[in-house]
Amino acid sequence: MCTVTLSYDQNNALARRKLADLLRTGLFVQKDIETQTRTEAEEEEHRKEVEAFIHTSKTNMANIISRYL
Repeated sequence: MCTVTLSYDQNNALARRKLADLLRTGLFVQKDIETQTRTEAEEEEHRKEVEAFIHTSKTNMANIISRYL
């Protein structure tokens, strides 16, 4: 999931209306900043997943590259 940050004039009625329309489509969800922070356990799990992904990618690419050498 990606995050989009919007800046707008909260006193501008058109901007508020367009933002409300955008959120009403259901394609976007408004998040609080506090919900975006990860715990240490989540960070550690994420780091391990990234390392496993990179290891697997390198292993797979080595097999592909070796075919052409």
